[in-house]
Amino acid sequence: MRTRPRRTVVAAVALFAAVGTLPAAAAQDQHQEQRHPSHGGLSATIRYTEYGIPHILARNYADLGFGTGWAQAADQVCALADGFVTVRGERSRYFGADAAADSALSSATRNLSSDLYFRGVREAGTVEKLLAQPAPLGPGREVKELMRGFAAGYNTWLAKNRITDPTCRGAAWVRPVSVQDVAARNFALAVLGGQGRAVDGITAAQPPASTTPPAGTSPAGATSAGTPSTGTPDAQDIARAARELFAADSADMGSNAVAFGGSTTANGRGLLLGNPHYPWQGGRRFWQSQQTIPGELNVSGGSLLGSATVSIGHNAQVAWSHTVATGVTLNLHQLTLDPADPTAYLVDGKPERMTERRVTVAVKDGEPVTKSQWWTRYGPVVTSLGAALPLPWTSTTAYALNDPNATNLRASDTALGFSKARSTADMLDALKRTQGLPWVNTIAADSRGHTLFTQSQVLPRITDELAQRCSTPLGRVTYPASGVAILDGSRGDCALGSDPDAVQPGIFGPSKMPVLKDAPYAENSNDSAWLANADRPITGYERVFGTIGTQRSMRTRGALRDVAAMAARGQLTVRDLQAQQFANRVTAGDLVAADAAKACAALPGGTATGSDGKAVDVGAACGVLAAWDRTADTGSRGALLFDRLWRRLPVSQLWKVPFSAADPVGTPNTLNTDAPAFATALADTVTELRAAGIPLDSRLGEHQFVVRNGKRIAVPGGTESLGVWNKVEPVWDPANGGYTEVTTGSSYIQAVGWNGSRCPVARTLLTYSQSSNPDSPHFSDQTGLFSAEKWVSSRFCEKDILSSPSLRVVRVRS
Repeated sequence: MRTRPRRTVVAAVALFAAVGTLPAAAAQDQHQEQRHPSHGGLSATIRYTEYGIPHILARNYADLGFGTGWAQAADQVCALADGFVTVRGERSRYFGADAAADSALSSATRNLSSDLYFRGVREAGTVEKLLAQPAPLGPGREVKELMRGFAAGYNTWLAKNRITDPTCRGAAWVRPVSVQDVAARNFALAVLGGQGRAVDGITAAQPPASTTPPAGTSPAGATSAGTPSTGTPDAQDIARAARELFAADSADMGSNAVAFGGSTTANGRGLLLGNPHYPWQGGRRFWQSQQTIPGELNVSGGSLLGSATVSIGHNAQVAWSHTVATGVTLNLHQLTLDPADPTAYLVDGKPERMTERRVTVAVKDGEPVTKSQWWTRYGPVVTSLGAALPLPWTSTTAYALNDPNATNLRASDTALGFSKARSTADMLDALKRTQGLPWVNTIAADSRGHTLFTQSQVLPRITDELAQRCSTPLGRVTYPASGVAILDGSRGDCALGSDPDAVQPGIFGPSKMPVLKDAPYAENSNDSAWLANADRPITGYERVFGTIGTQRSMRTRGALRDVAAMAARGQLTVRDLQAQQFANRVTAGDLVAADAAKACAALPGGTATGSDGKAVDVGAACGVLAAWDRTADTGSRGALLFDRLWRRLPVSQLWKVPFSAADPVGTPNTLNTDAPAFATALADTVTELRAAGIPLDSRLGEHQFVVRNGKRIAVPGGTESLGVWNKVEPVWDPANGGYTEVTTGSSYIQAVGWNGSRCPVARTLLTYSQSSNPDSPHFSDQTGLFSAEKWVSSRFCEKDILSSPSLRVVRVRS
């Protein structure tokens, strides 16, 4: 028992002597090997430390990809395999056409529409064409080598190991993959906010059976004055649906991140706290690792499943995180159709025929299904952006969706550029060079005390001038309301054009991106770039990037209040970042709980009338609200009561003091307890909790938990609208105890700083743990840490890796 760990450490030291600390001549040879594709067998060394975190050591990028693919498969083979089924367009074949689709990689509601879309992408050779593009338009050689190695590593793990995860053990759909499969998964992530958002509308789009226009209709569903016509969607309803479709508070991904500059820290160096909010299940989970090619690359962090690069992380000199941005990654073109042919459209008076893609999908226990998709110079014809946003294809009008990320397979190049960066300036250079991020902001800090916020996204080049000049009547409503532009596709002068510094046509170049450099703090919680620093507002960007001077979310308001106070206090360390992550302060509670308790106590007889007309004794709730500590800690009494009450209060009747752009952090405020809705909501909340057998003053963790291998694990944090930094979106199941699962929320968390040594001071936490296999020892170990608000000390330097009491070394070969 005592000699085994010692032998492991000795073996690791000997291994690193051979691989990691090469003499000068050997280092020269290895440096050359990194720059050329490897031939023959692939290999890597994986050193596992506490919580199953792999430190992957390789001689070149193909070997690094190989080790990454192997290690990801060991932890997440079923989630990976499920995603590969998706991008091959084979879900209907294995799971049935009508089963719910894989929500991790598109918005498709059913497998059939998912398969029709992804099968169409595959048969059109979309991904292969992007891989063939030379950099910078296409992915660079190093990224291609990483993807090649990843596919080989995944396949080798499958060939040499028995799957124990019951989710896919013995399943026929777990098969070897190709480089194209790996790249197709990256493509699916790139178009999540564009084509991926409209899969049902793309695959359902079929030309009308009749070429006779319905009575009273006109192109765009509006008259020349912009008034909706008979039989078409109301413009205001469309605008409202578009606004809700792109709203951060209803998305399944979000995030907080803050970078502190040297003027605010104890040692003059930067600090970075990253807190991405991503799904807890499925193919958009993070997976943690360290990747090292001696003398070339050394980076630690979280990777989205299926990715061979680190998505969010740190190296010895810089740390970064991402937050989902407000930029709208698609636009629509309204087509004026040829009166004689609804599959032809007019551009400057000349007809152009749509391209028909016939796609056939195999279906389990049924006949194959063949359907057509219709493509234009702008992109696919689409008949909806979700059920609430219909875009009907009539005999006179259709809509085509433009998604610039459908020609962007560069996100891994950007991630690799970040991994190699040595400063925030290097990160900006990587963004300018690769231009690969589809739907996120970047927040970063470095060891020299610099900070960075930038909304460097691949966005359609919709300038406000273009939208003003070329919007259809419907677009004149949707663009200011939501940033969704609907342009007149019949006019050649309404093309998106090009910026001289953009790597591809039709997108904004780096010089147009919102950027904030070297602010004392730079923070984002999924609102627009405007208030990345409340004292240094960012303005002047186009509407498609987001809004300026509009109401901020409750989470943004709480975050800005917190980080501004931290920056003003100064002398910050990594410990302060850790405290901020788990402060669990409920911003909404700070604003209204006292008023709610006071209004509750003033109710005559301590009763309120519920929505069912029955009187409810709410007296006990008053004291609970008054005594509540205004946090969402697992031990907080009153947090659950307030949460359930807050969800019932109608936004339209919530505030007495409205929003003011002059005080965006402080307004709106003052709960409108005079509105009848308050007492009704309170009565219904008390009734709900009593019916579920949940005491009003119960501890939050007793009723907000996840179950892993039969054990309840309490979960701290709170939902989006409460404004808690440590966000979780739990599933309400009162019959089984309250909030019994988490769908999305805090995921790969990192708090990073520097102390002048070669080793960064980093604390990390993967909230849902490293493996989704219930038989793995790393299925819920970090979830237990999350519950206890504890962290993992990052083992970045060799001395720290080799001194791990859990060190396990695995040498893997193809």
